[in-house]
Amino acid sequence: MSNRQTLRDLQTRLAARLQAARTEGASVAWLAAEAGGQSYLFPLSQAGEIFPWTPVQPVPYTQPWFLGVANLRGGLCGVVDFIRFAAEQGAAGTPADGQPADAGALSASGQRADALTGEASLLSFNAALDVQCALVVDKLAGLRGGEAFVSVRPPAEGGPAWLGHVYVDAQGGAWQEVDLQVLAQHPFFLSISS
Repeated sequence: MSNRQTLRDLQTRLAARLQAARTEGASVAWLAAEAGGQSYLFPLSQAGEIFPWTPVQPVPYTQPWFLGVANLRGGLCGVVDFIRFAAEQGAAGTPADGQPADAGALSASGQRADALTGEASLLSFNAALDVQCALVVDKLAGLRGGEAFVSVRPPAEGGPAWLGHVYVDAQGGAWQEVDLQVLAQHPFFLSISS
């Protein structure tokens, strides 16, 4: 119970900081998160709300990365296992077999075990993108601005269009930017049927 409360407290603090960053015009540009052992940056202008893991109702005949739908604030929202989707798209840093990079074993129902423990979060898309969807991320890592990074690498050649620059922090950690607006318009992302 304590872990769940700690997660809720973190999400509340992040939501407050996110709102403050939007209203004050601070230099914060991204929501940082980890999924499948990789680090990702989601632009604040494209990200919506952060939700704790919510039970998902599976939808038959869909892609393996589409986990189903969940009730988020009274509305149905599609739930995508981000790391599985990225792996199927051949995103750098993800295995080619579509399995989570952190060996996060799948349960018998095909869902990642880490998501079922309640440690994962759901990151919804901004309402302006007109996509009722949320991505499963393993861990929230706070907010980041450009000053948090020491160098920037261009997107990988031949990589998915929704992958942006790679930002490197002072500790040498690489953070992959994800353009949610491009992702929301990507034909493969919009085609959930198997």
